[in-house]
Amino acid sequence: MDVKFNQDGLVPAIAQDVGTGEVLMLAYMNEEALRLTKETGIAHYYSRSRQALWKKGETSGHIQEVKGIYYDCDGDAVLLKVNQIGAACHTGNYSCFFNEEKGYKDLSNTLKDLYKVIIDRKKNPQEGSYTQYLFDKGIDKILKKIGEEAAEVIIGAKNDKQELIYEASDLIYHLMVLLVNEGVTPSEIMEELRGRMK
Repeated sequence: MDVKFNQDGLVPAIAQDVGTGEVLMLAYMNEEALRLTKETGIAHYYSRSRQALWKKGETSGHIQEVKGIYYDCDGDAVLLKVNQIGAACHTGNYSCFFNEEKGYKDLSNTLKDLYKVIIDRKKNPQEGSYTQYLFDKGIDKILKKIGEEAAEVIIGAKNDKQELIYEASDLIYHLMVLLVNEGVTPSEIMEELRGRMK
């Protein structure tokens, strides 16, 4: 597709985590940055403040491995689906979009947020973390916990709604640990579920 660069020779580029779907950052690309991104598989951008080309993570090591390049319907915006190494934001936050509107809660992202926390525990072990304990014990321990929690969901369903909610949450949490351990993303599960909506 022909990309429509603006009068400054730039096009906005959004980086999105290929696994979780989280939007990581917004930057700009010129023709050379887009070309280098395609050729190297590593995200390159154009800095408007420095008036210079830059490779994401060149100094920090927090590179973006590009897994897919998409264009919007008009060809005047680029979407990069990336494997983010380290933090995307210069502040040290994983995503640049961490300033949440107070009083507004979008619960639809709760599972994605949980998945991100579990991934972080796997990549950055924390002493005393129960999630880390599960990863340390391995697949057999994780599977055992899922079996136990599934049984407790059944018991909870026979007792009362609040107990069911509590036990179902435990089961979902342990299932998410299993998915991270096995390298399965929420997007893959959503895609499979979409295929069943017939």
